[in-house]
Amino acid sequence: MVVDKLENMEKYVSLNPLFADALAFLKATDLNAHELGKMTLKEGELTVNFSQTRPKTKEEAKLETHNNFIDIQIPLSGVELMGYMPRTDLPEEEYNAEKDITFYKGLAPDYLTVKPGMFAIFFPEDAHAPGVTPDGVKKIIIKVKANRLKG
Repeated sequence: MVVDKLENMEKYVSLNPLFADALAFLKATDLNAHELGKMTLKEGELTVNFSQTRPKTKEEAKLETHNNFIDIQIPLSGVELMGYMPRTDLPEEEYNAEKDITFYKGLAPDYLTVKPGMFAIFFPEDAHAPGVTPDGVKKIIIKVKANRLKG
């Protein structure tokens, strides 16, 4: 897991070759003016979803993991708490291969505050419970294919 300011995102492009493409999109786009919706940057490898979340409590935010994709989450309009827990600390639960998601019961033991101008990266080994906010937030969720080799 990584939490940092957007201005530092370039430091992390070496973690996955598709991060450079995601960063190029972010730099070339007026993020706050962008319409809600999903777009594919590279079929099966890189998608961007501009969404508006509803208010959510810690109890409503389920811990989740993804096997095939990395999440880069960027709040645009408000402060968001994101729960975190190492996947290895959780029991096995049913995996939904079609949606690439596993949900877990219980609350995250730790919550991170992520504000506009910041981002969080969650890898397959990172369980996360995003979207905890009293008002809802406009945010970007970038799905990046995990385990892609450079070359």
